[in-house]
Amino acid sequence: MPHIIVEYTDNIKTEAAINTLLKKINETLIAEGSVFPTGGLRSRAIELKDYFIADGSEDDAFVHVTMKIGPGRSTEVKEAVCERLFQMIEEHFFDLFAKRYLALSMELCEFNKTYKTNNIHHRFE
Repeated sequence: MPHIIVEYTDNIKTEAAINTLLKKINETLIAEGSVFPTGGLRSRAIELKDYFIADGSEDDAFVHVTMKIGPGRSTEVKEAVCERLFQMIEEHFFDLFAKRYLALSMELCEFNKTYKTNNIHHRFE
């Protein structure tokens, strides 16, 4: 963990640089040091084709990021990480935000219990 899911509307696909965003997300979380193990990072994007925003009168767009983590981090650490991550997301979309109607949002979900196995961690030990 964490698992990061980026949902974005298809009307920004050509300008959103989603693959670059996913790379930046992982880089931002790796930069947090030992807060999250590198081998546990999973970032992915889902392009949304079916959506309706506000009253539908404009070509509105949105990007929503969900970060799912396991338990064990303090409130202060979670808040600091989320603030840095959301700041990076805002910076990534700065130019697009200035040109069109765009909603950016992020949520943090913390699991009580997860079931998993992963041999990727061994590369980073």
